[in-house]
Amino acid sequence: MIQKVIPVGALQCNCSILGDETTHEAMVVDPGDDIEMVLQELGEHGLKVKQIVLTHAHIDHVGGAMKLKRLTGAPLLLNSHDRALLEMLPTQASWLGIEPPEKVVIDQDLEDGAQLQTGSISATVIHTPGHSEGSVCLYLKAQQKLIAGDTLFMGSVGRTDLPGGSYEKLMQSLHERVLTLPDDTEVIPGHGPITYIGVERESNPFLK
Repeated sequence: MIQKVIPVGALQCNCSILGDETTHEAMVVDPGDDIEMVLQELGEHGLKVKQIVLTHAHIDHVGGAMKLKRLTGAPLLLNSHDRALLEMLPTQASWLGIEPPEKVVIDQDLEDGAQLQTGSISATVIHTPGHSEGSVCLYLKAQQKLIAGDTLFMGSVGRTDLPGGSYEKLMQSLHERVLTLPDDTEVIPGHGPITYIGVERESNPFLK
């Protein structure tokens, strides 16, 4: 599997590219900005985007989604519980003092437990509310990887003081869903460095 993590935008959101080396089909997760960089990486590996997946609807994760959709023809996927947050993109832009992106149109709901298939790459959708109502993680069991969005970070967890956030729900999602994964599962968070479930279980102060 081809895996590239590209920090994009002013808030350095981790945009993930997952590509099948045989079929050259790819999934792009959280294309928040800097779509030219994403396209360059795709082109270098000869990858065709089949799905654009949004772990949640905060502007730093979805800002470039429509541009990538237009340029690739790939459908946009988001959990339905974040539709209201998606409608707040102009308000989110005002918080950061930036121009709002174009209206984001979702093509498919990311339901809990759904299986996403891109070539031979299979990912399970895990609904993890807390950072937002519709936050999800993607679990690639065969590759022992978790794309965690803003649910879990190295040494930290997602903030819960924005609309749709809930600390209680976040802790429930982490303890009942995320920390049930094997310790050697690699975690690709929405921002910052890669970590592992076992490391966070032992050392993350928010999970004690």
